[in-house]
Amino acid sequence: MRLSRTIEGELNRLFVFELEDRFAVEAVHYRGDTLCVSTQVGCHVRCDFCASGRRGLIRNLTAREILLQYELVRSEVPVKRIAMAGIGEPLANWRNVKEAFDEFKRLGLKVSFYTTGFPLKNLKELIHLPHNGVSVSVHALDKNKRKSLMPYSGDPDLLVSFLREELPLLTKRKKKKLSLAYLLIKGVNDSREELTRLADLARELEVGVTLLYYNNVSHYSRLSPQEYEEAFLFLRSLGVKVTLSTRFRKDRIGGCGTLTVGKPADIDREEVMA
Repeated sequence: MRLSRTIEGELNRLFVFELEDRFAVEAVHYRGDTLCVSTQVGCHVRCDFCASGRRGLIRNLTAREILLQYELVRSEVPVKRIAMAGIGEPLANWRNVKEAFDEFKRLGLKVSFYTTGFPLKNLKELIHLPHNGVSVSVHALDKNKRKSLMPYSGDPDLLVSFLREELPLLTKRKKKKLSLAYLLIKGVNDSREELTRLADLARELEVGVTLLYYNNVSHYSRLSPQEYEEAFLFLRSLGVKVTLSTRFRKDRIGGCGTLTVGKPADIDREEVMA
């Protein structure tokens, strides 16, 4: 595995790694101290709003390949935090992800996760680990709508039932590190009814909401900044703690949903940015 090239964005720095089998994955350095790493070559969930799963799942990354994303760039950029939020579903490669997590923690790094929540048995283990944050990607609570947005993500009813059973077992401090991630897509999941349902669940579970801003990587339309702010204020009015997408997550290089997988010769950044 080697670092094949670096792409500088307005805010982020994107790293492209060539693997031994000639596939390539990406990681992004943002916020001045955080490296978002990939955990799989592709992703089986195939979220319709994300470039990372366009080719489906090719294979899991080994624990060593996950760690090498950090080791190959740590001399170039400062890294204090690792986000398991790049290409792939970390829970679907749990043995290798857990091994890499243990090593990152041994190195003194803070580690956070983004996950769709399945397999649930792995989510159960994850939320009890000494992590620094877990965001569970919901994006839609309606079963049919979630399936259209996230074709292979798992039943939201099962996910909600799991959270209702498991979160009360966590300490208050541990629970504060969990949030429900919700990517707003114009005309799809942004109605007041859907946001009210999300707020009701967040209050019941006593967790916050990470309200993500859609980057143009597919056929969907995104809200205007004003509409995005209105959704934020509406959730706040319902008594929910809401975190907004930072400017780093909106950057055209390395922003949420923009990371891609492929052969080194055919990674086309313009395809993602169109």
